[in-house]
Formats: sequence, structure tokens, C-alpha cells
Amino acid sequence: MKPAAFTYHAPQTLDDALALLGTHGDAARPLAGGQSLVPMMNMRVARPGHLVDINALHELQFIRETPGMVEIGALVRHCEIEHSPLLQRLCPILPVVAASIGHLAIRERGTTGGSLANADPAAQWPLLALLLDARIDLASSSGRRSVTAEKFFIGVFTTAAQANELVTAIALPQLGAGEGWAYRSFTRRHGDYAIIAVGATVKLATNGVIERLRLAVGGVGGVPVLLDAIASEWSGHTLDADATREIGRRAAAAVEPGDDVHASAVFRRELIEVLTVDALADALGRTQGSPA
Repeated sequence: MKPAAFTYHAPQTLDDALALLGTHGDAARPLAGGQSLVPMMNMRVARPGHLVDINALHELQFIRETPGMVEIGALVRHCEIEHSPLLQRLCPILPVVAASIGHLAIRERGTTGGSLANADPAAQWPLLALLLDARIDLASSSGRRSVTAEKFFIGVFTTAAQANELVTAIALPQLGAGEGWAYRSFTRRHGDYAIIAVGATVKLATNGVIERLRLAVGGVGGVPVLLDAIASEWSGHTLDADATREIGRRAAAAVEPGDDVHASAVFRRELIEVLTVDALADALGRTQGSPA
């Protein structure tokens, strides 16, 4: 199929792009990598009257260090994150997870901002943003604002961004020295969206007990799920094999996955338990200098 008729715009500055979005409102859609939007247009699931191509906005193409954080512009491609020496040093979970996105052609075109704005609950970037308590920066012709990831993702393909707003960047905390991390996913085929994905970070105190544990699950509903209540219960405890198994059981019981053509709710719960145990063991291994 071919898309419905639309007017194409190619602004050369961010201000021009924001003016177009402000003028056309709900009838306009920004185009970045196009890996989700273009297929939706071809199937006529999406029918924007105006397509605002933002690929010339070089001010949205950056990866930089700020105090305690890393900031990534909305037009940074997944492959740039995958190969970024700065991110490999300051937040190494990001390049590893970026490498798991789709296939090479998708990573060469797909963008960070596009994935966040699309808000697919099974995609990698929404899960990472929630796991790491990221800040998402938005801009419109009337001003700028920032939203935490927890407030940004509202439902399936639904975010807190207004029709006239553009995602401009995401800011994520640097992982501290010795802070372990892991990402695990289960897919039907290489390159597919995850049926279930789990992300975890672990920071240990000097006496070896858990100082901070973060845990999030994707693929279980309209948005990824942050399991803060479970994670906080284990602060001050040792993360041994018994603890990881118990956390895995609690994680599986804490969410309400549904049935669909890809997997049953029962199977999804089993995946959550197994992947959580595996991710925690991997993250613990990284606190000790190497993955488990």
C-alpha cells in the first residue's frame, strides 16, 4: 500500500520545525528515522496531513557529558549509541542495548527521539528511560520543558508530549564505578520486539550488601513497569542466589501481563521470572568486574 496524500516540509532549523508543528497541530507528524512512522503511513494506520522532516536539524545530533549525566540528542541514531566511546565509558548499558535493536539497517536510520516519541511498550528505549529515571526534554514554539520518564509514558504509543511539541533530547544518569547492569529479552526471532524484556542495575555498599537496586520490565502492558517496591525491599540485603530467585518470583507476581497471539500471560510470567534472575546475576557479576 501507499500512504494517503500529505504535504512534505523540510525545515532547516529547530525553530522552523516547531513553528510548523504549532501551525498544523494534530495534522502534522515529525519524521526522523521513519522506521515506525513510514510503515504505519503505508498501511494507512497513520494519516498525517503534514510530514515535518527534521533530519536537517543538526542541533539535535549530539552525545555529551554533563555533571553526573549523559545527554543524547533526539536525532542520534541507534548505531551511534552502539559505537559511542563516551557512552561505553559512562553508561555502558546504553551501547549494549542499542546493539539489540532490530537489524543493522534499522539501527542506521532509527533515532532515539523517534523511539521515545513512538512509545512502543516493547521497545528498548522506553524501558531504559524508565529503568534509569531519565529526563526527556521537549520543545515547542512557546517554550521548553522536561518530563521524567515515569510521567512521559502514558500508554501504548501515547506520551505526555503535546501535538505541537518535539522530543529534543534524553538525559540519563551515569552509572557509578562498580555499578552493575544488565538487559535481558526474549524474542521470537532476531530483530523482533521483545515479548518480555528486563533491565536491572545493582550498586553494592562497601560491606557487600545492596545499596541500590533498580528493576524494570517491558512487554507486559501499555508501558514498561518499574518495580521500585520490590527493589527497595532488598536494600541492605545480600544479593545471593536465593535472593535473585525470590526477586524473580516477586517480579513475576507483581505484573499483570495479558494474552495475545505471541504469548500467553502464564508464559510471560515465566519469562519475567527467568529473565529477572538471569539479569540480576549478570548485573551482580559486573559489580565485581565482569559479567556473570
